[in-house]
Amino acid sequence: MPAEKFFIYLAIMAGVTYLIRALPFALCQNKVKNRFIQSFLYYVPYAVLAAMTFPAVIYSTDGIIPGIAGTATGLLFAYNRKSLLMVAVVSCAAAFAAEMLCKLL
Repeated sequence: MPAEKFFIYLAIMAGVTYLIRALPFALCQNKVKNRFIQSFLYYVPYAVLAAMTFPAVIYSTDGIIPGIAGTATGLLFAYNRKSLLMVAVVSCAAAFAAEMLCKLL
């Protein structure tokens, strides 16, 4: 890719990214008082993070079964309020064990 084209794309991307971040500040100068909108804005980062992370977690292994096994184990331990480190370690171990089991079969 020529350098000129790259810098044009970079400038467009920077402009769009800046507008996405700056436009809400320019349009909404007062504090949001609507409870529905406040709760919606509160949960948006969590929903976006989950939507971006979940497919990567499932498809991070050679097959879908070890990914699902690791995810299910992590969800079970997180639901039981175990520490973040324990959830991560047990999820990785479950995915690794399921991967080895799938390779043996």
